[in-house]
Amino acid sequence: MLASLSYLQAVVMGLVQGVSELFPVSSLGHGILLPALLGWHNLVSSQSQAQSFFLVFLVGLHVGTALGLIVFYRATWWRLFRGLQHQLGISRRDGASSLWRLSNASMDHDYRLLFLLVVACIPVGLTGVILDKPLRELFAKPLAAAVFLTINGVILIVGERLRRHRGRHARYEKLDTLTARNAVAIGSAQILALLAGISRSGVTMVAALTRGLDHEDAANFSFLLATPVILAAGLYKLPKLLGPLGNGVRTQTFVGALCAGVAAFIAVRFLTRWFTTKTLTPFGIYCIIAGLACVVRFG
Repeated sequence: MLASLSYLQAVVMGLVQGVSELFPVSSLGHGILLPALLGWHNLVSSQSQAQSFFLVFLVGLHVGTALGLIVFYRATWWRLFRGLQHQLGISRRDGASSLWRLSNASMDHDYRLLFLLVVACIPVGLTGVILDKPLRELFAKPLAAAVFLTINGVILIVGERLRRHRGRHARYEKLDTLTARNAVAIGSAQILALLAGISRSGVTMVAALTRGLDHEDAANFSFLLATPVILAAGLYKLPKLLGPLGNGVRTQTFVGALCAGVAAFIAVRFLTRWFTTKTLTPFGIYCIIAGLACVVRFG
């Protein structure tokens, strides 16, 4: 029996995925709650199944989202890989150990940032391979997503309070001086986003803020950090789209992925400007209100 997924559903879910993946409101949480609220029972019934066409569809949306991020940050990624090329040239001349001397003042800034992004992705990558499926099957339900969405709002607001507690005249770090230890701690926060309702960008920004980054640097580091994680997760499961589970949803998945990519590009463009002067608080308030409303609805 072929999977049932309409083009309207593909477009709506693609747009929601692209926006909510970058906005600190949880794309996975909205991906579970929205079909339930709209009465899309074909999607709701498939969400927590071990063999789910909806999961295959989401894989395509994640790839589209990652591509939207890559297009937006294309100049940055080009510089990062040019920095890697430059640093490899230094290591060939001076010995491979120079690749790991992060305290060296001559370390290429772009290579250093690329190194931090790589090491920060390791914890969530390893954890995701082990826990993604059991957590999805256990918590991919509207009520659980509503509870975690509410918790996500609390995390955002508490994170802002902790930042303000540092004091107006506190010394804030920049990405140039971010340590590998702090980068791993920020990256590890993404593990929480395996729970539907907890935002990847939200928890990584909170972790970055509590370690001294300002909102602008925290947002950029969070979005750059999310790109390889989202892309790798999508490509890792992409073969399922080409298998039996993809029957009947491949074209819809392509349409949804295209919508997700465009939405992600627009969302990250908006948010990189938003966080130059504004905070996570409005998103936290939204998550608490929407989460509690959905708890009442599905409780």
